[in-house]
Amino acid sequence: MKILMIEDNESVAQMMDMFFKKEQWDVKNAYDGETGLAAFKQSPDEFDIITLDLNLPKMDGMQVAQEIRKVSETVPLIMLTARDTESDQVLGLELGADDYVTKPFSPITLVARIKALHRRAETAPVATGETEPADNDFDVATTHFKLSTKTREAYLDGEPIQGLTPKEFDLLHTLAQNPKQVFSREQLLQLVWDYEYYGDERTVDAHIKKLRQKIEKVGPQIIQTVWGVGYKFDDTGLNK
Repeated sequence: MKILMIEDNESVAQMMDMFFKKEQWDVKNAYDGETGLAAFKQSPDEFDIITLDLNLPKMDGMQVAQEIRKVSETVPLIMLTARDTESDQVLGLELGADDYVTKPFSPITLVARIKALHRRAETAPVATGETEPADNDFDVATTHFKLSTKTREAYLDGEPIQGLTPKEFDLLHTLAQNPKQVFSREQLLQLVWDYEYYGDERTVDAHIKKLRQKIEKVGPQIIQTVWGVGYKFDDTGLNK
């Protein structure tokens, strides 16, 4: 695995280098936002995971995240932040981060988060958006919606829902394979984030928001809010 670590604290970067080498991972370090973004733009297909510090010289981590998502909507992105506020964390997720880790953090925790994201991303083929898989390849299939965990693709009325990050796909799959079942935010954190997660439940809201934006590019909304409880998948109200 090749990691791009955009981190201005050289001590943190050197410490993580040791842990990455134990996992036999390759890492490229960038110590400011502009350099990190340039490295990614130069070779966007080279990196399997990006870790991105929020407080960076030359270009803020939020800006870097926005620019990275303009190049790739799917590369797994973990934000590292010393700001322990809900607003910063949620904003980072809304800008395209798949996860965040608050400093100071355990290197073992960051390695676990990276492994969890990579397990999902490595199973996702490059989607052309041109041809649906055969019907027997779908794990979820309704009149309007189809989803395949084999190809990591989802379709609404025959149109591909494009640019789903690993977490967004797993969130959609969890909801869709249990149509009309209402999931609380806590339940979704436990089911979709497959490590012990200490994040705020608004993490789920941020991912739902991004997921809905991508769904709405191709058709009506199928992720419904159940006020005071959580979320559910329901496409039964769509016109046939």
